[in-house]
Amino acid sequence: MKTARAGAVQRLPAPRQAVGEDPWTAAAPLVRAAQSGDAMALNDLLGLLTPYVTRLCRPIALSNSADAVQEALIAVFQGLPRLRDPRALYAWVRTVTVREAVRVARRAERETPVCEFDDIAWPRSPELAVDVRDVLRRMSTEHRAVLVLRELEGLDERSASDVLNISCGTLKSRLHRARHSFRKAWPR
Repeated sequence: MKTARAGAVQRLPAPRQAVGEDPWTAAAPLVRAAQSGDAMALNDLLGLLTPYVTRLCRPIALSNSADAVQEALIAVFQGLPRLRDPRALYAWVRTVTVREAVRVARRAERETPVCEFDDIAWPRSPELAVDVRDVLRRMSTEHRAVLVLRELEGLDERSASDVLNISCGTLKSRLHRARHSFRKAWPR
């Protein structure tokens, strides 16, 4: 919302959302406005989506997570005009992000087989974060993606298999192997 005062344009603070209101449902008006070409709504949507996209890309793309975030956000904003139901933003962004993160991670593995990683800022235990990241670094991209969707995102098998565009049987197999690999490599 804009208001003109003494020749200057100021941005009014966004209205507060009701207690208990889902922020993704509240984003629906932003999506509609961004789809109609509102640059401010697009900027607000970018602010809403960036932390979520980053949280998904970090454990999948590891040291290339910044590239994965950028690629995912580009894909999201290029596909935004085709999003029919703005209330489906969360699931749609998750699908686009995970697929882009897997693509970037695979490309990086082909380019540099051994990659360095930077520490994750984890205020409770930086050592634990480094250990987790080290174990994830040694896993395949497909296994990292399955773990992120099931363990971090809490998706059921059907939803996770849809996001990764694989069968439920393949997902179950990858998840079993990923958990086994993680346990085997876990130093603690």
